[in-house]
Amino acid sequence: MRVIFGLVLLAFADLSAAFSPATPSKRVSAVTPLSMAGVNVGIFGGGTVGGGIVEILAKKNDYFEKMTGNTLNVKKICVRDASKPRDFTLPDGCSVTTEYSDILEDESIDMVVEVMGGTTDAKDVVYAALKSGKDVVTANKALIAACMPEIESLLEEVNKDRDESVEFRYEAAVCGGIPIIRSLQTDFVGDDIQTVSGIINGCTNFMLTAMDRDGKSYEEALAEASDLGYAEEDPTLDVGGFDARSKLKILMRLAYGIEVEEDDIACKGITELTKLDFEYAKMMGGSIKLVGVAEAVKDGKKVAAFVSPCYVASDDSLFAVNGATNAVEIVSNNLVSTTLIGEGAGRYPTANSCVNDMVALAKGDKTPLPFNPSSEETTFTEDYVSDFYIRLKYRDGLGITRQCGEVCEKHGVSIHSILQNPITKKDDAAFVLITEQVSVSQVLKVCKDMEAFDWCNGPAFFMPVLGDDWAQAMA
Repeated sequence: MRVIFGLVLLAFADLSAAFSPATPSKRVSAVTPLSMAGVNVGIFGGGTVGGGIVEILAKKNDYFEKMTGNTLNVKKICVRDASKPRDFTLPDGCSVTTEYSDILEDESIDMVVEVMGGTTDAKDVVYAALKSGKDVVTANKALIAACMPEIESLLEEVNKDRDESVEFRYEAAVCGGIPIIRSLQTDFVGDDIQTVSGIINGCTNFMLTAMDRDGKSYEEALAEASDLGYAEEDPTLDVGGFDARSKLKILMRLAYGIEVEEDDIACKGITELTKLDFEYAKMMGGSIKLVGVAEAVKDGKKVAAFVSPCYVASDDSLFAVNGATNAVEIVSNNLVSTTLIGEGAGRYPTANSCVNDMVALAKGDKTPLPFNPSSEETTFTEDYVSDFYIRLKYRDGLGITRQCGEVCEKHGVSIHSILQNPITKKDDAAFVLITEQVSVSQVLKVCKDMEAFDWCNGPAFFMPVLGDDWAQAMA
């Protein structure tokens, strides 16, 4: 069974950063959300997403009150520059401040929403809010990926002597408007997840669509993404795959209960891709996407994961996901295949997920373990298995095919196909090996040996081949 959720809203995220630290005071007691006449909210960040939250709350205030029995009252918004004009209307009774303490030490504030971004000031805000007994809603994937065990321990400490738990929600932290966090917390608890894979970075998917569909170079695609606001001034986190890796780490904890150091997850960005790679992908009947993949192996006792450009077959659910759209596919024993697709960033998609968390808290929803139970039995392995695409640039020479075969045989790698388009520029001559199922550790050894040959003209490039229909397309 395949379930597809379509969430299409256009906008772009620009999380505000800033503020000045303050020492929080502890609240005397917790208040049960259902017993409150209203839920008072303090927002850190009055930029794109913060403004979107205020607008959604204003637009649907009456509906939310009927749904929850409470009103969500934005009382204070903390920003870097209080004199800066805002593109939203302040709610009645709401003040703008530049001081953390105006929110963190205000005992009338029940809920803190953090959309300022970063892992320094934002960490201080989140930790101080939790310690003072305020529920927290955040869109900060970098903070969660970097500090998940700390946050988990802090929540346990804060809640150990409380009748009503302090809550931590973060739906907007992964894939913006796609409800992937809540789905993994509620919809798969009776299931066993085999694979989580997805296009989880909108900037790179926009660029790869332009390179594939429009024949643009990497540089041209990046320039267009920058012009449209998809790429940051420094796009390294996006094009290097690091943003996707942070999101994948969070999904792995929810799906498999394992805590993994980000640097242990293999990560390859899109900077090495060329037009030639897309020509070969079309020859194979598919395309290239930057994909984050986590898979249960060894009867579920281990989990392998990576972020990398991948050949994606035309029958794969990720093949038709183009532009800045995100998608996550979950393969599991009971539901078989579930795909969630929608806008992964932007003002309203991200704000919508924040508001959903806020409304859930106002209703009194509880999530004792926001990252799902941890697993002591499941461990992480850096080695993963796939078919692989290996591109080698070469100079003219004798015996190249023979040497390739010898190196692959040496490392137990079986070659399925050798691809070579007509050479148009001698300096750019390249051919591609398509392997059968093999471990990435074997591929790395093959590439290292290939690069040592005189005919090899630069580093080898490799990527996983996902799907099974490429062989039929080439037949």
